[in-house]
Amino acid sequence: MPGTRKRGQDIREFILASVEQHPENVARVVAEKFQITRQTANEHLRRLIADDVLTGQGDTSAREYKLKVTDAFERTYELPGEGEHEVLDGDIWPVIGYLPENVKSIWSTAFTEMYNNVLDHSAATAADVTIRKTAIWTDMVIHDNGIGVFKKIQQALNLPEERDAIVELSKGKFTTDRSKHSGEGIFFTSKMVDEFDILSDGLSFTGTAKSLDWISEKFKSGTTVWMKLSNKSTRQQKDVYNKFTEDFAFNKTSIPIKLAQVGSQLVSRSQAKRILSRLAEFKTVQLDFSGVEWVGQAFADEIFRVYKKTHPEIQIEVVNTNEDVEKMIRRAQV
Repeated sequence: MPGTRKRGQDIREFILASVEQHPENVARVVAEKFQITRQTANEHLRRLIADDVLTGQGDTSAREYKLKVTDAFERTYELPGEGEHEVLDGDIWPVIGYLPENVKSIWSTAFTEMYNNVLDHSAATAADVTIRKTAIWTDMVIHDNGIGVFKKIQQALNLPEERDAIVELSKGKFTTDRSKHSGEGIFFTSKMVDEFDILSDGLSFTGTAKSLDWISEKFKSGTTVWMKLSNKSTRQQKDVYNKFTEDFAFNKTSIPIKLAQVGSQLVSRSQAKRILSRLAEFKTVQLDFSGVEWVGQAFADEIFRVYKKTHPEIQIEVVNTNEDVEKMIRRAQV
């Protein structure tokens, strides 16, 4: 019956969407969600295994389920070699396959921007591209054996530490070669995909990919970019651009404040000044305090009193603050 088939489809789609969060007890979660027996839930799991989109390991009492990689690609490119669009047309599209047009459009931009960065900035002799596709998501790794992106930014800006380069990269509008790049590629790509990370010299841009052992073990030098996107994402590129542009100008940025944090401390004026550098290039600056438990008086004062007083034309927005951070910001604004 149509209603029964639709319910079965809903259950199996829920399993695929939930299995990574509940690999060992997904049958229980599904049974509770849809008010069905564990036996019925297990029947749906077995069907997904038969459909070759799910795997199961272990005995019945401790069985662990995982999404199956249904399509995969891996190739090393000697550099200089083909341009990013030649690689996209020749190798990437056959793996990405039949995805919604908005998803394909995001992957097109994400791949060409990141691969072009390798060609123009890395001074690498080789690049590795790896793609994995499941029923739910696709991810991509682009690795080069070059100088390392954080080291290159550190040298270009004469920064005291490579870690400081991560903060600069997060703002956007930074490039070591203005004649070839606007400095917008990494910023907008990171906002288009669901998950994004850059690994280089033991440092991580977002910290997301550090949990992926296969990446950190395989690529220990140079620069590694990892991107992941839902195969059914409804995100549109134009919406991402519209969020951070005005009259086609990139004039709004969002900075994860946690990137400037050393250990658990955000206390000094020097840390604040690292965040504030180059902000005059934007009209609106969003400071995202996600994951920041507390900030010191000097840090808050430098941003919310000293800098605001000398740059009244820049609109500073604050998001994701806890009560302690809010109190320190209000204190600096008095």
